[in-house]
Formats: sequence, structure tokens, C-alpha cells
Amino acid sequence: MAQKHKEVLVLGAGIVGVSTALALQLRGHAVTLVDRKMPGLETSYGNAGIIQREAVQPYAFPRDIGTLLRVATGRSNDAHYHLDALWQVWPRLFAYWRSSAPSSYAEIVPAYSRLIEKCIDEHAFWIEQAGAGELIHKEGWRQIYRSREAFDAAASEATAAAREHGLGCSVLGSDELASAEPGLQRALAGAIHWTDPWSVRDPGDLVARYAKLFIRRGGRFALGDAMTLRQQGAGWSVDAEGGSVQAEEAVVALGPWADALLRPLGYRLPLFIKRGYHRHYEGHAGLRLPMLDVERGVMLAPMSRGLRLTTGAEFARQDAASTPVQLGRAEQSTRELVPLGKPVEASPWLGSRPCTVDMKPVLGAAPRHKGLWFNFGHAHQGFTLGPVTGRLLAELISGEPAFIDPAPYLASRFG
Repeated sequence: MAQKHKEVLVLGAGIVGVSTALALQLRGHAVTLVDRKMPGLETSYGNAGIIQREAVQPYAFPRDIGTLLRVATGRSNDAHYHLDALWQVWPRLFAYWRSSAPSSYAEIVPAYSRLIEKCIDEHAFWIEQAGAGELIHKEGWRQIYRSREAFDAAASEATAAAREHGLGCSVLGSDELASAEPGLQRALAGAIHWTDPWSVRDPGDLVARYAKLFIRRGGRFALGDAMTLRQQGAGWSVDAEGGSVQAEEAVVALGPWADALLRPLGYRLPLFIKRGYHRHYEGHAGLRLPMLDVERGVMLAPMSRGLRLTTGAEFARQDAASTPVQLGRAEQSTRELVPLGKPVEASPWLGSRPCTVDMKPVLGAAPRHKGLWFNFGHAHQGFTLGPVTGRLLAELISGEPAFIDPAPYLASRFG
């Protein structure tokens, strides 16, 4: 039977939405991409720019008392919190904590790793189609360690994970790291070099390139308000510049804004956000590869606009005022390592990561609305996984055999 081509609205022009639109278009569907801003200017702009092939294990909630106490007392830069937000989100954080228990986590990792293992291949296809190869560096990235104890423990865990999942991983001692990164101003204990990932010198530009490819191939982009989504006849409609846009199917790829759209439709999915900050500083400080200063909770990534410092998680209301405490600490700790240039932006960038309590994205058909589809909840790995889940959802909408079993990611898992 011939595949039926459909008209589809894709709400959200970040990496997940743009990738979904491209994958649907590739299968012959007529797609309209809708966002309040131009593609790649929200969450997809604010990441570390790494396609993390090594990230087969999602970020679990810490369960050791020492780490929790350091976060609670403000002595760790990995996380920062607003008390009023914790009061509101604590049931979901508790569910996240429970999912991070060893027995539950062991069941999550295989499903998560099946997505991650496809990320380079799926990005590579669209990078070539979009002519964006000059943005890409294929030399991996490093986790650096200041203390010998932390380095030895991490090296053991990394080599075990590399063996189990077939990943490229090199352990660099202090002298080897100094030789590999001569721009470092002080000696460090060592580093773990993940060699499979690709880094992108401007993640927002890569998303924009994907969107331009979509438009060149006949796709439509409309500035509009996704929150106006409503059922109209047998399909869906949304308000946009120049009037409403209708289609048979609609995909919610709104990242941290998905919950606000879906609650009025009766969905109470266990979603929450982690906010994060970044700022560029003039020059690249002599760094050759992106590196995570693990014990100071900051990623240092050479970008087109300069050296980008990216922070860990902040638990706060999405609309709360900016509190870049972590970035201030990151600046101080980074100056211990490299000569940090002047800030490029007048103020730091702030965005939100869309998270689920079981660390897996939500995709597939909406349980109670015909023609409505989900693709969100990628947490820290939206940039990595956008083309993977975009393809998977496009296969489901098209009625094709799925290249990855979608069962672990369906919204129905939450009841």
C-alpha cells in the first residue's frame, strides 16, 4: 500500500523540531514549521555544541549524601536552586531520584543508549545535506580533573563504560594532558578524552542551516504562537503571522514549553526544567578541544564567538529572574586554568533544559488526541538527539517500520 502523504504542523524550531520537520519532509509530507522566533535561537542555541556519542548514560540524580550536602549548602557548582522552585517541583525531583536508583537506572540506560548510538550517523546525513561541514570538528572532547582521587575514579568508570558500549576513550595523565593542551596555565591530575563525539563551533547556526535546507526543499516556516494550538475539524490549527495555519497532524516539539501547551489539553506528564547559563569570552584561550572542568562544574567550549562557558543545572521557575551564580564561579575557576578574555555579551544567556523524571524523551502519538504527536523531554541531550528522535517520530507518523523500538519513549509509560 502506498504511503499517505499528510499535512503536518511542527511546533518548535529548535534542533528537535527542525530535525522532525526535515525527516517528515524527506518522507513526502507537507510540513509547516512554527515558532515565535527564527530557528535555533532558544534552547538549541545555548548548549555546549557537542554531539555526545559517548553519553550512553543519562544524567542521574545524585544519591550519595556528600554530593547532596554540597549542593544543599552551596558548595558545589554542579547545581544551584531557588527554594520556591524546589517546593513546587519536589514531587518530580523525588521521582527523578527514585528513577536514579541502581535497579531502575540499569533498566533506563539500554533504552537511552539505543538513541545515543545513532546520533553521529543521523547528524552526519543532515550536515552533509545542509553543507555545514565547516562548523564541525571530529576530534572529541575532554573531561579534566584537578584531584588525583577524582581522576582515578572517573578513569576507571570511563574505561568500563567504553568497553561495555564500544566507545572511543583515552585516559591522559598529567603530562599527556599538558602536551595535548599547552594553553593550560597549571598542571592537572589528568583527563578523559572521548574521541567519538563531534563538536560544533556554533550550534545555533547549525540548526539554522538545517532550517534553511528544509525551506530550500519546499518546507514552510511561519512565525506564530504555538500556545494557540487547537483542534479544528479533523485536524489542528495554530495562529501565525498572516493568519491561522491548519494541518491534519501536529507535532509538539517545544522543549521546556511543552508542559504549558499540554496541560490545558489534559496531560499531566512528569516534566520539569533545569535552567542553565552560558557566556562567550574573547578568543579561545588557547584550547584545542572542548573540556569539562568536572570538579568545578563548567564546560569550556571554543566557539565561533569566543570561548563559551556553560554551567550545570539551576532549579528555578522558568520565568524567574536570572541568577547567574554558577557562571560567576565558573569565570573565577576558569581563570585558574586559562587566560579568560573579556565577555562578548553584555549579560549571560539563560535557557531551560526540558527534563523527564525517568531521563528518557517523550515521543509518539498523544494518548487522547488523534493527529497529535509528541517529541520533547531530551534534557541535556536535545542537540545530540534531535535528528535521532526526529527520524523515529517521522517513521511513526508515516507508518513505517521504526529503526529503533519506540516503546520505552511513549507518553503512555506514565499512565
